[in-house]
Amino acid sequence: MKIGIIGAGGIATVMANTLAGMEQMTRYAIASRSLEKAQDFARQYGFEKAYGSYEALVSDPDVELVYIATPHSQHYENMMLCITHEKPVLCEKAFTMNARQARAIAQAAKEHKVYVAEAIWPRYMPSRQIINELLDSGLIGKVSTLTANLSYPISHVPRLVRPELAGGALLDIGVYGINFALMHFGKEIERIETAVRMTDTGVDSDEVLTLFYTDGRMAVLTHSIYARSDRKGIFHGDKGYIVVENINNPSAINVYDRNDQLLGHVDIPAQITGYEYEVEESANRILQGATESTSMPLEETIYMMDVMDSIRKQWGMVYPGEEA
Repeated sequence: MKIGIIGAGGIATVMANTLAGMEQMTRYAIASRSLEKAQDFARQYGFEKAYGSYEALVSDPDVELVYIATPHSQHYENMMLCITHEKPVLCEKAFTMNARQARAIAQAAKEHKVYVAEAIWPRYMPSRQIINELLDSGLIGKVSTLTANLSYPISHVPRLVRPELAGGALLDIGVYGINFALMHFGKEIERIETAVRMTDTGVDSDEVLTLFYTDGRMAVLTHSIYARSDRKGIFHGDKGYIVVENINNPSAINVYDRNDQLLGHVDIPAQITGYEYEVEESANRILQGATESTSMPLEETIYMMDVMDSIRKQWGMVYPGEEA
């Protein structure tokens, strides 16, 4: 399958390295707003075509799947461009700025019968099923709480603190904490309580989110753009606990009893970068004639955006140009 990438930044380089390790995927086209930047990227990462506009890439009849690697604020526009040109899309998280945009994308994809999926990699990884099987096994008994954190010192990255680019911790890294909770605790959320610190520019820099579930369980999630956290996800049961190393790309899972004795250790299968799972599923679904992912259907993406919208509403945080 011939892959095209829109955006030639850091995330695009990870995808390029991923595709290089996948025998059935071709690094076909890269598009940037700068032709020179696209050409440099193509030479460095082995792409056949370089385009100085996104419109040129989606107009290429040989492009079979477009990966969108631009800032959140551009995702809606970029996806609409692909959909109207009937190009299948795999779009980086966060899918859009808000749920309203996500619903519009889903409707357009349905009308044009085009495959569209969110590239939130833990949804596609084998670790997702491994964790859920351990939870279902009863090894740690009845699970009542989940804690998870994801923080990086990334406040120096301009887009992270710019409201007009939908900056802030929530859409960039908070999306992973919320996704972790939804993958393993589900969506029956009764209410969400939050604490937040804002930057001088008006976006969220540090936050604690507490998800209260209808069955009494709780998920406590912490994110920051100032600190480097241990990135652990921990499930607490009455017979022990499970520790997941790195919630956005699990590297190992350890199971302990209530005396802190190790009951089991699970190594995660070797990977190229971790992005290969989302590409492989997208390619397979497109070849099957499907218009959605099985691991991350659009209904799930819209739910995720609804949750983040509700959190931002608590904070009174509205992005420029966004409907209040």
